Amino acid sequence: MPPGPVAGPLQLLPVSAEVVTVHTADGAHVGSLKKVGGVWKFKAMGYGADGGMEPGHGPLTEQHNMQFATPDAAEVSARLLGALAGVPGSSP
Repeated sequence: MPPGPVAGPLQLLPVSAEVVTVHTADGAHVGSLKKVGGVWKFKAMGYGADGGMEPGHGPLTEQHNMQFATPDAAEVSARLLGALAGVPGSSP
């Protein structure tokens, strides 16, 4: 995904009971939520010039490891995009 604004709201697509992928409103993959020790953690994902995946990178890299109680699409979108925009109370 090229640098620039992230189109919201974010969409969550279940992969398994412990993994949910996170996509922009226009379908670009920006990371995943993984259930680790009973807590859902956001794992940022970027892509290099060659198209290869770069874990911990991408437009939401500063939100890598942000924690959530549940994979609620509205909360995930609000907190991740709010932190990107510098909204108080949305940081990890």
